[in-house]
Amino acid sequence: MSAIVLIVIAVAMTWMGGFAFGLLASAIGISVFYEWQLIITNRSTPLTRGLAWGCLLLLVVVLLFAQDTFVMMAILFGGAFIIAAVGRRETGYWPAAGLLYAGLPCIALTLLRGDTGDGFAAILFLFAVVWATDIFAYFNGKALGGPKLAPRFSPNKTWAGAIGGAAAGVAAGVACAAFIGPAGGVPIPLIALLLSVVAQIGDLGESWMKRKFGVKDSSRLIPGHGGVMDRVDGLVAAAALLYVIGAVLVSPETPYDILF
Repeated sequence: MSAIVLIVIAVAMTWMGGFAFGLLASAIGISVFYEWQLIITNRSTPLTRGLAWGCLLLLVVVLLFAQDTFVMMAILFGGAFIIAAVGRRETGYWPAAGLLYAGLPCIALTLLRGDTGDGFAAILFLFAVVWATDIFAYFNGKALGGPKLAPRFSPNKTWAGAIGGAAAGVAAGVACAAFIGPAGGVPIPLIALLLSVVAQIGDLGESWMKRKFGVKDSSRLIPGHGGVMDRVDGLVAAAALLYVIGAVLVSPETPYDILF
């Protein structure tokens, strides 16, 4: 039930776009950063936490009311640099990394959505690839078992699950693109495969972090599902990649034009 409610909310706010989608992206970023801070409790100080929260909340304000790409990036990377410099000896780079991990997907999702139909299509494409990857990787891995993918990072993930998830992500991306209409000249299967692989790497990365800090769930914010990080670890990684591809090949302000 939690998953169904979250999917309905995500799709509805994506369709609405504008301020509503900005709220969704901001809620994801704030929740992820809150959980990151819970996990790294022993690797942060009041000063680094305060600086990081201040930067993130300032970023959210700009994201919701201005969406100036340069200003958002300056807040994010400038803040991370300052936090890393201040806390390096006492906390390492964990607080700064948390700001980047939570803030970059906020920016990426918001700019990928934009205020156009192409932006809506780009986010739907992203959701389709990541959700299909997550679902089929889980069920394929459970059903087929076999050699472990990366036992050092996550003891339960298998190669069968990873390959099945990637195949499902590509199929979902191709089906989504066919339903929406002609693509903008980019190889949709290749983009979908890259997003699927990066989503699974994001999942592995979060699993490794939780094992490092001895945490099972990032939090209990979602009834029956654990934390927000547990649900969006693949999405935040894939969103960041899709934004970078669009920003490099098209424009940092209109990255969604890379797809449709």
